Amino acid sequence: MVKKLLHTRYRVSDLEKTVAFYRDVLGLEETKRITSGRGSQLVFFKAPGSEEQIEICKYDASGPVQVGPDLTHLAFEVDSIEAFAKHSEALGYPLSDGPHTSPSGSVIAFVDAPEGYEIELIQPAK
Repeated sequence: MVKKLLHTRYRVSDLEKTVAFYRDVLGLEETKRITSGRGSQLVFFKAPGSEEQIEICKYDASGPVQVGPDLTHLAFEVDSIEAFAKHSEALGYPLSDGPHTSPSGSVIAFVDAPEGYEIELIQPAK
């Protein structure tokens, strides 16, 4: 039986550009960097307050990375969408959608990571 979620993998073409995004724009902690037995370059990240990790994988032998529109996204809680938007835009990553206020009062926005993966940001209702 499954016990818990350990990590989610996103495969990329430009490892260092993506690593910089997760580290500098999102503020995630790099926890591990390894080369797998099959030759994948792997970098793991963790968000504060979370156990699950995000695995960023560069494995050229799998062919080109093709991220379909609206295929998948990661969602992160933020204290302030406005503060995040200022920070991310200053680093070259403006919001791609939002902010929008949900019926529950939370505020939601999106930013596009390198390679086309979408990141959802959620500011909880007050």
